[in-house]
Amino acid sequence: MATYPGRVNEVRQDCGGALEAFVACPSSAVPPPGRYLSAYALVDIDAPLATPLFLSQLAPGGFWAAPPFPASWLPGTELILRGPLGTGFDLSSSIARLALAGLSDSPARLLPLALVALKRDCAVTLYTDAHLSALPSTLEIYPLSSLHEALTWPDLLALDLPLERLPALRDLLGLQPGDLLPCPAQALIWTPMPCAGLAECGACAVPSHRGYKLACEDGPVFPINHLEW
Repeated sequence: MATYPGRVNEVRQDCGGALEAFVACPSSAVPPPGRYLSAYALVDIDAPLATPLFLSQLAPGGFWAAPPFPASWLPGTELILRGPLGTGFDLSSSIARLALAGLSDSPARLLPLALVALKRDCAVTLYTDAHLSALPSTLEIYPLSSLHEALTWPDLLALDLPLERLPALRDLLGLQPGDLLPCPAQALIWTPMPCAGLAECGACAVPSHRGYKLACEDGPVFPINHLEW
């Protein structure tokens, strides 16, 4: 797996107060939507394990990394980046209507997928209760509570889903036990990935129909119909 040098150039707070940062790096290091970089700062004694960094926004010379971002990584911090790692979102050319649902504190990890879809002239809606910064005017925003009413609309539903919320997903979507989703769906399972695939430590285990899968290697994006929920 390729490794790259990186550098924290700027750190800021998003609308919800979470930290995000601009990471300068080669263009080949920038992770596509849903995949991640394993980032390590040699000078950071408070973060001995690698930190997964997800794309929030492309920018010349690097990318904005989605929150959360280590508070101790100040501008000027030199990083070692490994990746891109994992499995990302699969936005096939046949998709014309995309629904995004952010169930974590920030929908930032979903926004790169929205921009790809908008460039293809797809209709895109975002369901979230999080505070939002400036977004494309063509992106429609709705509260999470209305998501269950729109499940027959999209060609693909993409979720940013904390692992601890997976057991409650059926209730959120208004589905009864045994009900199937009326649309294809993929979920970025948000959970700590301390070894980033190097040790198969099992800390990021995700329940699936065929036993447990590792978010760091088999994901972090999974087809929903492969998961046990």
